[in-house]
Amino acid sequence: MPDPIVLGFDTSAAHCAAALLCGDTVLAQTHQDMTRGQAERLFPILQSMLTEAGLGWADLTAIGVGIGPGNFTGIRVAVAAARGLSLSLGIPAIGIGATEAAAFGVERPCRIVIPSRRDQVIWQDFTGSHMDGESRPQQAANGALPPGPAPAAPAVPLAEGIARLAMARRHQPVPRPAPIYLRPADAAPPSDPPPVILP
Repeated sequence: MPDPIVLGFDTSAAHCAAALLCGDTVLAQTHQDMTRGQAERLFPILQSMLTEAGLGWADLTAIGVGIGPGNFTGIRVAVAAARGLSLSLGIPAIGIGATEAAAFGVERPCRIVIPSRRDQVIWQDFTGSHMDGESRPQQAANGALPPGPAPAAPAVPLAEGIARLAMARRHQPVPRPAPIYLRPADAAPPSDPPPVILP
């Protein structure tokens, strides 16, 4: 049986990041910094990675996608792309949190701290040997974290962590990828009354 091929990607911050795995081997990966334009750049990046590896979309076994926490719009871009690929290719799409992807391969116990907006950080502690939902990511002011393990540096790039966790979970029943949001959206609903619908 050929090795499974998993594509992992993330647009939850000011970047487009992706990694392509065949079994345990990284075939390709990229991390492109960008503050906007992820929706336009994501698929060309993914197509380029597949082409360079001599593969097509139909060769994929599963999709791993970063579900945040992070930038609202960026998370929605990646999640929508993963859901669409899952439906069109008939393969599972597996949502992976940014903190657990950053904790992949890091010795436990550990604390993952990810910079966020407005001098905030996203953090999560991992105390066991398995990432089994023992806690959830939280947001705090930079420098105001509670006592705990020292922040750990990731062992692998973010997209590779997403792809490797998706590889491990590809046979498990998982819900459709859904964004992790830690705060309400910045956009407020309109205050104007809705238009009148005429009969």
